[in-house]
Amino acid sequence: MNNPIKAFIDERIQRINGNGKNVSLQQAAEAFNIESNKAQYSYNFSWMGRPIIQYPQDMIAMQEIIWELKPDLIIETGIAHGGSLIYYASLLELIGKGEVLGIDIDIREHNRREIEAHPMFKRIKMIQGSSIDPNLVEQVKTVVKGKQTVLVSLDSNHTQDHVLKELQFYAPFVTPGSYIVVFDTIVEDLPEGYFKEKRPWGIGDNPKTAVYEFLKNNDQFEIDTAINNKLLISVAPDGYLKKIK
Repeated sequence: MNNPIKAFIDERIQRINGNGKNVSLQQAAEAFNIESNKAQYSYNFSWMGRPIIQYPQDMIAMQEIIWELKPDLIIETGIAHGGSLIYYASLLELIGKGEVLGIDIDIREHNRREIEAHPMFKRIKMIQGSSIDPNLVEQVKTVVKGKQTVLVSLDSNHTQDHVLKELQFYAPFVTPGSYIVVFDTIVEDLPEGYFKEKRPWGIGDNPKTAVYEFLKNNDQFEIDTAINNKLLISVAPDGYLKKIK
């Protein structure tokens, strides 16, 4: 008997695999990634009233992961306006369980006020401080304790040194089958001289180089290339790290 659900899934897998071999599609996506980042495309969107500063494609991928995993805890470093915190919390609200822990070295008072006043704040906790401060990591451990499924998103300081330390600190919190998602790995793929203003990170020193360095000495994670092939347009190419053991 034909199974329409299985047929749909099989067709989707074939299509995703085909994306990785479609040179024209890959080139079009690369061109869009370059031009859209230059135009600060990620600043165009909000979620439930809060600026999210993410690409919709990445947020749909996160929704798929969250719906499949149904995590008890999502940890996110880098809060900004709180849009992604609200987004993750709203998905957990639909699922009916789980909480989000946001970490930022400087939670601006106006952002804190808006986040705390939001209906989804009931599923959110926030800690102010450096995500790589060992004392703060100890606080995170107390939140993680007892959680069966944990997902991590890294989107704070983008230097290799900082992101690598985040990976080393937060990877142990991730449960098998879940992810540690490293945002803004696209920095490594942008043209030389792309950023006009001076930044502490750039080509050769960014989240993607941190991912490569991390994976040299960690066989518990692998890059989920299927997500790259599916999205094409993303600020996190090679940044979706799945814990395989």
